[in-house]
Amino acid sequence: MTPGLHLMLLTGDAVPEPAPAALMDALHHVRVTSATGVTSGFQLTFAVSSRSQLRQAVTPGGALDVKRRVVVAVVLSGRCQVLVDGLITRQEVNAGRAFGSSFLTVTGEDLSLLMDLQHVRCAYPGLAPHLRAVRVCARYTQYGITPLAVPPVLTEEPNPAVEIPVQAATDLAYLRATAADVGHVFHLEPGPAPGASTAYWGPQKREGDTQPALTTDCGAADNVEELTFAYDGLSAAQYRTHHVDPGSRSVSEVVPPEPQVLHRSLVTHQAPALCERPLTGQTGRSLSRARLAGLGRTVSGDPVTAEGTLDVLRYGHVLSAHRLVGVRGGGPAYDGTYVVRGVTHDITRSTFRQHFTLARDGLVSDTQVVSP
Repeated sequence: MTPGLHLMLLTGDAVPEPAPAALMDALHHVRVTSATGVTSGFQLTFAVSSRSQLRQAVTPGGALDVKRRVVVAVVLSGRCQVLVDGLITRQEVNAGRAFGSSFLTVTGEDLSLLMDLQHVRCAYPGLAPHLRAVRVCARYTQYGITPLAVPPVLTEEPNPAVEIPVQAATDLAYLRATAADVGHVFHLEPGPAPGASTAYWGPQKREGDTQPALTTDCGAADNVEELTFAYDGLSAAQYRTHHVDPGSRSVSEVVPPEPQVLHRSLVTHQAPALCERPLTGQTGRSLSRARLAGLGRTVSGDPVTAEGTLDVLRYGHVLSAHRLVGVRGGGPAYDGTYVVRGVTHDITRSTFRQHFTLARDGLVSDTQVVSP
């Protein structure tokens, strides 16, 4: 690998171990994708030949079998960062005729795949949504997954005499659905150590430490190869529905709370909601649950986005999804703090590049300074 950068590859069943030397020697390309709202994925490409040890021994031995656990991590400037912890789902062999043109490619998804393999029917009497999330995630502790659930801003414990929450879906589908119902998100965050992950069920993170700033149009200080901004005025919408009171049978309009009750705004000029849409699927729900569902739909549409590419060695840091990052060089309207919505890591023996997507809720940052 490039000086200053070390790639770690671990494979195994329940407990991953360092990959055999033959695998590391044959590793040609690594791609890892992590984004909000979807399952993280990875693709490993190995160079093979008719006489290579990879084809003759390692592959038949099961090191790259389907459902084999794979952990990819990098060590940059002495700091270890886990990029993905997942399972292999597919193998492909490209048997090229020319010398050096044969490759074995394995594709997989992060450990949330385990939560999506079996339909589950289970009742959770008297448990609030965040406690149900903890109960579901506790089934996967043997894989090093630790649940972290944040209570909703409007907590409502179900009355077992009136309603018993029932799961009739895969664990992953249920976790995502219950999170969306209260304006939260659900995803796995690999690390901090290889073999460990955090199952996060809570509001989108807009607090905490900010990653080193992405800099463009600043001459020698630039650390991104390209960066483009966009403002989609139609992505922000207001959701409304109606609620029927069980006692009086009166009908009232449900207006969701302001997004700031979930997380702070990152700007001083929030984008206005140009359109109003109906909030469906709320029949029979309580007023607070309907308001939370409307809040979740409202905050999911960040109209200002930025996309770009960076060289990690020049940046000096591995940009992580689901966290904050500063931007400078885009002008007063677009500079400031963003949420990293998604990152794709592309690693070869000589390069490490990241393609990223950022998002926020409007123009003009609420802070005048971003981290170095």
